[in-house]
Amino acid sequence: MRHLTTQGRWLLEVGLEPIAGARFQPTGFPDIGAATYERPVRDNGPVRTVTALVVESTQSMANHLEATAWDKGNQAPEAVFDGLPYVRVVAAEDGRYLTSSRTEAHRLASAFIKDAALDGQEMRDVIRDRLGLREDTPLAPREIASAVFALDPFCLVHGVFFAESAKVWPGQPKVARALTAFIEATDVARAESGGVKRDDVRHQIGETGGAAEGYGFVPFHRTEWSAADITASFVLDRRQLASYGLPDEATELLEAIAHWEIRTLLDEGLRLRTFCDLAASGSVDEALPPKAELDTRVRDLVSSCRSLLDGGDPLVVEWSPKTKTKTKS
Repeated sequence: MRHLTTQGRWLLEVGLEPIAGARFQPTGFPDIGAATYERPVRDNGPVRTVTALVVESTQSMANHLEATAWDKGNQAPEAVFDGLPYVRVVAAEDGRYLTSSRTEAHRLASAFIKDAALDGQEMRDVIRDRLGLREDTPLAPREIASAVFALDPFCLVHGVFFAESAKVWPGQPKVARALTAFIEATDVARAESGGVKRDDVRHQIGETGGAAEGYGFVPFHRTEWSAADITASFVLDRRQLASYGLPDEATELLEAIAHWEIRTLLDEGLRLRTFCDLAASGSVDEALPPKAELDTRVRDLVSSCRSLLDGGDPLVVEWSPKTKTKTKS
């Protein structure tokens, strides 16, 4: 484990290992598959290179971290985050849950949010007014941070980009990720295997169809990997959190949210895919408080920030295909 805390950065690097066996399945990218690269290694001898592998990308790790704070069974935030606002999207026809700013890839800038309505008002107008967006006036994150904090503080940890046309989001402000994470493996090797899908009913391909229709014996190949080292890296930009200009307790809350997500992810294990189930190979107690202590810290800071959170209740908005059609610019 490597841990570093400075005024500008908080860094944690944690060794990982498969919970069973030595093989794992990395993330795959369109057109290129697994992302490998040559990494220089500086040890006691001359500099050498080894083959390295991206096990989990920055974008995917952001999703895994955010998922720790969401209770899928109840389609609501984990109880420790009660009192923190977010945008909850329901169907206009019957009020059933659809999605939220905590689960959408673009968070507050999601199409399901901007095309929804709040008490008859288009959400794109609500957000534009609350953030103070106006034409020919680019805004820095500091200028919109308090409004974003009152809508969904998680957007100040994981970022949000209002990237549509200037008519929808004047100034098109962007809040970069304050928390960045990824997983890499070094000194890797392929582990080739395969199998066959059996068909004990119809041995011959005929008029019924073939492999494309799911009939017959279908062989397949599979590529997994092994590695000398697997490392999860987490970097929290404390300078960015401070740049929002929020009160101290709000900045501390954002940092506590990040620490809570990291600790929870490491404690519960990283089952990233069907055959990519990883766990920390050592303790992280030197870098992070226990989960129970972080629970208490988050709750205390939420209480301290109540005046900044616009009541702390979710903002429930309604979406429907009709709403989407009506609100197109």
